Amino acid sequence: MAMHRTDASVEEFLGQLPDDRQREDARRLCAVMQEITGEPPAMWGPSIIGFGTYHYRYASGHEGDSALASFSPRRQNMAIYLVGEFADRHQAPLARLGPHKTGKGCLYIKRLDDVDLAALRELIDRSARIRKGINRASS
Repeated sequence: MAMHRTDASVEEFLGQLPDDRQREDARRLCAVMQEITGEPPAMWGPSIIGFGTYHYRYASGHEGDSALASFSPRRQNMAIYLVGEFADRHQAPLARLGPHKTGKGCLYIKRLDDVDLAALRELIDRSARIRKGINRASS
């Protein structure tokens, strides 16, 4: 994720979301990610809420810092950013999750009430642990 932490207010960003349900889901997801990471929410770019930081370095030599856990409340879905290849690494919690779509490093859900929150917490926790280097060989 090529993004940078900003000084923008998370609460102001959440307050500008046009839909009450989306605002409530985003606040609930903030609480979950804050509990998992032990870090407060911060804006990363104009529309991503992130928690904590980690340093990454690719084989190409490109390196930088990014959030341990993050998400973006979008019009159609909540985009939750997880460690790359999570769909292959963490099939069991994904099978329990409920309705969702996946991308390379993104999990898309429409509503928090539609998914198994324990499975979602497990996915977020595993991703953050891998980014910290604690749990590299997880299945």
